[in-house]
Amino acid sequence: MEDPNFWHNKWETNIIGFHQDSYHNALVKYWSDFNLNNGSGVLVPLCGKTSDMIWLAEQSYRVIGVELSAIAAKDFFVENNIPYEMSTTGQFQKYQGGNITILVGDFFDLTRADIPNVKAVYDRAALIALPDEMRARYTGHLETILSRGTHILLITLAYNQSQMDGPPFSVTGKEVNTAFGTWCEIKQLDTAPPEDFRGIEAVESVYGLRAK
Repeated sequence: MEDPNFWHNKWETNIIGFHQDSYHNALVKYWSDFNLNNGSGVLVPLCGKTSDMIWLAEQSYRVIGVELSAIAAKDFFVENNIPYEMSTTGQFQKYQGGNITILVGDFFDLTRADIPNVKAVYDRAALIALPDEMRARYTGHLETILSRGTHILLITLAYNQSQMDGPPFSVTGKEVNTAFGTWCEIKQLDTAPPEDFRGIEAVESVYGLRAK
C-alpha cells in the first residue's frame, strides 16, 4: 500500500476514529439479498478490527479479512475473546480463529489463490480509505482476483472534499460507475446522510454489485 506508515502509525498510536463498534445497518439490511450459501467465503478488504466480521461469521459465512496492521488483527481476536492461531501463507501473516481469518499484509499482494470460495465482498471502508490515485488500482485488483458472479456490498461517502482531508475520501456515484461499470452490474440500494460525519454535510450510499 502507498505510504503504509500512515496506517501503521494510526494503529500504533490508537488514533482509530474510523473504527466503529456497531454493525453497519446496511450490512444487516441488504446482505441477505445476495442469497449466499452457508459456508461461502466473504472477503473484507482493509478490514481493521471491524465488528462486521463477527456479524458475517454469525450468519455462517467464512470470513477473510485483509489488513495491513498486525495490531488490528490481534486486537480483533483478543477483544472479541476468539482464540486464534498464527501462521504464514504466501505474502501474508495469517491470523485464524473459528471461521474468521485475517491476512496481514499488502492488499495488492492478494491473489485468487488466497481467497478460495469467496462469493462476496464487503467493502464498508476500503474504497473510501484510499486517495483517488489508488482507487483505480484497488478496483482493478478486485477485478483481477474475483470470480464472475461475485457479489459486492459497497458503502461510500460523498462530500465536499475541500472541507476535509481524507481519509475517508469522497467517492461519488459517478466514480463508482466509472470504476465498476465495465465489469460489474451496479444497483444503488440506498442513499442517506450518515449518522455523524464531523459536522460536514455528506451522503452515504450503498451499492449492490455483481461481477460480470
